[in-house]
Amino acid sequence: MRHFLNLYDAGADGIAAMLADALDRKAARAGWAKGRVDGDAPLTGHTLAMVFEKNSTRTRVSFDMAIRQLGGTSVVMDAGTMQLGRGESVADTARVLSGYCDAIMIRTDDHAKVEEMAHYASVPVINGLTDASHPCQIMADLLTIIESGKALPGLKVAWLGDGNNVLASIVEAAGLMQFDVVAACPQGFAPDEEAIVAASGRARVVSDPREAAEGADIIVTDTWISMGQAHADAKLKALGPYQVTPDLMALAKPDAKFLHCLPAHRGEEVATAVIDGPQSLIWPEAENRLHAQKSVLRWCFDQIG
Repeated sequence: MRHFLNLYDAGADGIAAMLADALDRKAARAGWAKGRVDGDAPLTGHTLAMVFEKNSTRTRVSFDMAIRQLGGTSVVMDAGTMQLGRGESVADTARVLSGYCDAIMIRTDDHAKVEEMAHYASVPVINGLTDASHPCQIMADLLTIIESGKALPGLKVAWLGDGNNVLASIVEAAGLMQFDVVAACPQGFAPDEEAIVAASGRARVVSDPREAAEGADIIVTDTWISMGQAHADAKLKALGPYQVTPDLMALAKPDAKFLHCLPAHRGEEVATAVIDGPQSLIWPEAENRLHAQKSVLRWCFDQIG
């Protein structure tokens, strides 16, 4: 059973195979209507169950369109409208959904929930986001970086802001794909030290945002107040100096690119001039959720890698 709970589940070879597949499949669809099924329709007859305990725009639409373009169908469920929201266990939900559908994607809070879902499911389970990691987003980011003409090995990726789930998955990718991450985070908002150590020397944390941005190929940030968190004034104050500004972008390489997984709060984590400027790749990055996740689905069904 192939589950995709973290990038380590696929490993470097699996990630490389998915990225190559995504590039090929995206190119093959150039100019097509979005609802047209891929020529080989590799997941014809397959149904993806999508469970949302957190609100979503990109994850919901991209996975729905991904399974459709691959020839399959989806069932979309919000936790509040299913028995999961009334106390049914994750384990029982996993068993039930496994009898109806061919794969399960869940977007939730506690990472233990996706692990429990995978343990009791008899079909592949995909992590659409947890508080600990966001592997599908990073697959899209890696695809976007490659499309911009940059090779992953030896790349310098600068992260500015909160040491959150997105950063955790970027660090995970760095260790697997041999690029470097320098994360600038204020005191009290650094990523888990275990994740840094697991990256085998490919990641480090600094306090100075200028140090992180200096000579970077890619600069990445995320919203400072995550879904479900209170709008904490103290957190915003601590993170203020870590806003991605034109001055910080100027410290990076001349051809550096800016990424943000969205939704964005212009004027908080990033200046409007940066996110809407010529170095920003946020719209291709958002679209690439679709193309990367098609390949994640195919990997889960043992069709690639």
